[in-house]
Amino acid sequence: MKSVNPCIARRNDMVLEQIVARGVRDIRVLEAMRKVAREAFVSEDLREFAYSDGPLPIGEGQTISQPYIVAAMIEALRLQGGENVLEIGTGSGYAAAVLAHIAREVHTIERIPALVKQARATLRRLGYHTVHVIEGDGTLGWAATAPYDAIVATAEGPRVPPSLRAQLKPGGRLVMPVADSRFGQSLVRVTRGDDSEDKVENLQPVHFVPLIGAEGWPGTERSPIDDQHSEILARAARRRR
Repeated sequence: MKSVNPCIARRNDMVLEQIVARGVRDIRVLEAMRKVAREAFVSEDLREFAYSDGPLPIGEGQTISQPYIVAAMIEALRLQGGENVLEIGTGSGYAAAVLAHIAREVHTIERIPALVKQARATLRRLGYHTVHVIEGDGTLGWAATAPYDAIVATAEGPRVPPSLRAQLKPGGRLVMPVADSRFGQSLVRVTRGDDSEDKVENLQPVHFVPLIGAEGWPGTERSPIDDQHSEILARAARRRR
């Protein structure tokens, strides 16, 4: 009898226990989450944690987001299939790969050169040829392939960058975390109107790294994420004893 790949089994469990159980219902999103090998987007020493219910460090003070958050943000985009999508904050490339199973084209911007190189190599190796990784300031968007049906940003800004709003089609959706006086950060969805009137919805409290750039936060900030890497490995070593 043919054995089941343990990663596939863990991926299916992740979708049921972490994503469906929390209310994500979009069939396209659930199927995409089942198809993407999350373990391919983390370092070898963290692969045993690839399907854990939380973010993981990917280097450079950045993370691969919690699986549920990836699914919830993509569901909030209300994709029907065949869209032109812009992602701000490529990171490891994982969310872009999930998007690629739904959208026609995915353009994703990352400001950190090492992560650009890493994500390009991983996505190319896995055959995600409709994902285009761009190095640059994500707060300014990418006008060359605008307008977009949907834009998603995986870092928290002080507000929605005007450049991103301008690159949305009328009726297009933008989902991103923004600073919130009540919760610290709130995930918002902006649906662009035909004129200057947009619909803005607060979806849920979240916690993301800062969105750095001309229309985001200034400078760089130290992140405790990389410090957590050694802590995760230490816990794993204790468990194996």
